[in-house]
Amino acid sequence: MENGGRRAEEILAFDRKHLWHPYTSIEKPLPVFLVESADGCRIRLNDGTELIDGMASWWSVIHGYNHPRLNNAIKEQVDTLAHVMFGGLTHEPAVTLAKILIEHMPPGLNRVFFCDSGSIAVEVAMKMAIQYSFAQGINGKNRFLTLRSGYHGDSFHAMSVCDPIGGMHSIYKGVLPEYYFADTPRCRFSDAWDESDIDSFENLIRKNHQRICGVILEPIVQGAGGMRFYHPQYLRKVRELCDEFEVLLIADEIATGFGRSGELFGCDHAGIVPDIMCLGKALTGGYMTMAAVMAGEHVGRVLSKNEPGVFMHGPTFMANPLGCRVAIASLELLFDSDWRQRVKAVESVLKKGFAPCNQLETVADVRVLGAIGVVELKQPVNMERIQKRFVEHGIWVRPFGKLVYVMPPYIIQQDELEFLLAGIRKVLEIEADS
Repeated sequence: MENGGRRAEEILAFDRKHLWHPYTSIEKPLPVFLVESADGCRIRLNDGTELIDGMASWWSVIHGYNHPRLNNAIKEQVDTLAHVMFGGLTHEPAVTLAKILIEHMPPGLNRVFFCDSGSIAVEVAMKMAIQYSFAQGINGKNRFLTLRSGYHGDSFHAMSVCDPIGGMHSIYKGVLPEYYFADTPRCRFSDAWDESDIDSFENLIRKNHQRICGVILEPIVQGAGGMRFYHPQYLRKVRELCDEFEVLLIADEIATGFGRSGELFGCDHAGIVPDIMCLGKALTGGYMTMAAVMAGEHVGRVLSKNEPGVFMHGPTFMANPLGCRVAIASLELLFDSDWRQRVKAVESVLKKGFAPCNQLETVADVRVLGAIGVVELKQPVNMERIQKRFVEHGIWVRPFGKLVYVMPPYIIQQDELEFLLAGIRKVLEIEADS
């Protein structure tokens, strides 16, 4: 035990001195907690502390940790084929995964481009839209229209369509492309539709459509840009306007895909089909970094028939067999389960468990959709202090800014979820009194 404690101290000391964690200063790094193992909805730290996980490892581990079916998929695949280049070669896991994806896509999305991560899926989709106009010989139609309060990843071009205030645009001004940003949708998911909500978007696309090759947005749920849930009619109006002005619609379903919002895809709430869809996060059940870009036949045909005749992108680890195999197992696990009822049950507990937070003076808003629960505070959290308090209460929650939110694994049991929410309420009460 003594040696184990010393070893843990050495690991944490090396981490603090040399590792650069996301959104963290190396001058004043936030504390990190050393994980020993994880199983189901529980993360076990090296000192024996057990935490109920409310984050599903940034929304990806929908089946929980250490799932035997997913473990076995990787173990069996690694003995056959761990990786092979996808240029000039193919393999059964890639073909099988593509079949499953196409079967469950909104109709018409029947071309699959595999890539490495969610951010890169966005990069690929944006390149497709730009090349789509170029292949048709349309000059100057190479800009994008998106929404304020959106988030599409941290890679360079993806940042250009993230919120211009919260997306670090000022740091890269003059280098990052400058695109068109419609006002954040105001009409909430369950509100009565207000036709004026689409005005900003409509004005921009009407005025600039000759320069806009694509619209990119997060359907229904704006994730890391503010955890907002907007009205399905907004999405329908966007689809209509894209059709009217012959602009491709890119749906970033990286966070919303595979049931998180209560429908299989965010687009399903509005009954619309995008021209291009980005998938990631839950695709592999959180086991491997992998993403996919789904495109309509018309997109693939235009890119392939006209100059340069090929889509100019080819990741080294494209369609990695290990990633494909575990994605197959994850999707089969999802579709074999009553995932819709599970998400609905999580939603019910979230609504009940978060409702008392409305009584706290420090809370600005509480909102729930599917397996997403959000408590928006009036002031940003003290990250170091609140993270420590969550761990002391036996839960793992990772807030950002003013938002304390959860996106737990779908398999979370009611008692685990109630424990998680009770811990959040208690910490917020302590914070309110601080």
